[in-house]
Amino acid sequence: MARTRPLVIQVVTGDPRPIGRQIVDGVRMAIATGELAAGDQVPSVRGLAQQLNVNPNTVAKAYAELAAEGWLDARQGLGLFVAPPRQRLSEVERDRRFDEAVQRFVHEVVALEMRPADAVARVQDALRGLAPRRRA
Repeated sequence: MARTRPLVIQVVTGDPRPIGRQIVDGVRMAIATGELAAGDQVPSVRGLAQQLNVNPNTVAKAYAELAAEGWLDARQGLGLFVAPPRQRLSEVERDRRFDEAVQRFVHEVVALEMRPADAVARVQDALRGLAPRRRA
C-alpha cells in the first residue's frame, strides 16, 4: 500500500497568484519533477491546510482542480493519490497554455529590460535544475 508522501510546497503571501493556484502549481511541479511518483498518496485536505496554514476549502478546491485535470486520483475512503502518467491536456490546450505562458514571460522580460540572451540562458538553467529527480 502506498504511503503518504510529504508535500513540500510553499505559499507566499506576496505572490500575485492566489493561494489555491500556488498549491496547484506546487503539486504539479512536485509530480513533474518526480518528487511525487504515480501511486504516492498526497496529504489530506486538513493535513495540508494545517501544514500551509491556509483554509481547508482552498486546499480542497486545489485538489479538485488537480483531480479534474488528471494529476490526482481519488480513491473512495482512502484519499488522493498521484495518477499514473498520461497526456493530461489535449495538444491544442497544451499549445494554448504554453503560448500564454511565453507571452507573460516575454512581457516580464521586456518590462525588466533584460537582454534576450540572458533570459534564454536563465530559462535553460532553470529547466536543467528541474530535470526529473530520482528517489531512493
